[in-house]
Amino acid sequence: MFLFVACREGSEIPSEIVSMEVKLELKRFDREFASASPETLDDLKREYPYLFPRQYADSVWNLKLQDTLQQALLDEIDQVFGDFKPEKEGLELLFKHIRYYFPDQPLPKIVTVSSDVDYNNRIILADTLLLLGLDNYLGKEHRFYTGIERYIAEGFDKKFLESDVAAAFAKKEIPPPTDRTFLSQMIYYGKELYLKDQLLPLIPDEDKIGYTPLQYEWAQANEEQIWRYFVERELLYSTDRKLGPRFLEPAPFSKFQLMLDNESPGRIARYMGWQIVKAYSRNNNVSMKDLLKTPGKTIFEQANYKPKK
Repeated sequence: MFLFVACREGSEIPSEIVSMEVKLELKRFDREFASASPETLDDLKREYPYLFPRQYADSVWNLKLQDTLQQALLDEIDQVFGDFKPEKEGLELLFKHIRYYFPDQPLPKIVTVSSDVDYNNRIILADTLLLLGLDNYLGKEHRFYTGIERYIAEGFDKKFLESDVAAAFAKKEIPPPTDRTFLSQMIYYGKELYLKDQLLPLIPDEDKIGYTPLQYEWAQANEEQIWRYFVERELLYSTDRKLGPRFLEPAPFSKFQLMLDNESPGRIARYMGWQIVKAYSRNNNVSMKDLLKTPGKTIFEQANYKPKK
């Protein structure tokens, strides 16, 4: 009998996923480095050789050990994350879902680090290693993020950690678009968000795309008008590279070049691609792996997508 376990409102997790045995190994390199000394540095280098590039002399790491800013950063990580138990449990549930849909996926070892707020590389996922830059998740108002643009800092909250890991996994599984059309790029990102739907049923939709609740409501309320804008201006099959910065890439708002621009969230075309992929899934009996490999043009043609009014 196929049982379900209730979770967030409107979501259910099959009991066969919940009951899977998934235990992730966790190594707190951030804590170990915070308590290290020049005398114990060699021990750390032996255990984590991939975190100590050979081109850097020991003097570089010894200076880092004495750096007061680095110590303050590590202290803040400890205050925000503590023993990391809730986050580890959330990541284990994520990898249960990954194992359910992708049975051959190996389980990585989790290593938490301080990355000097390298937010473009906050998550690094290899087959057997998952590096988490926890200093990128201290909260959007944190003093260490002063000077970083607001729309970027909005994502610096630990509630986005699981979503960011799922995005890193998606990049490994979703083939790049086969052409440079705006539509194909929209659907590429739509596949990523649809995959998050399956892997993260407890996560609110706005957190999957990195919107605030108000931004997500705006996208829902204006879906029909956005779609009409794209169609009437013949943007879907355009290969104009300027469309990426306007509608796909992180930005404070999307650039329709209309009065409503400042009200809109950035990356609105990703939201639209998400709706197209969801429509395709509803109207076609296709496995997860096959959906991710299906060309964007095919998904669009067979989705029978109709924007919400």
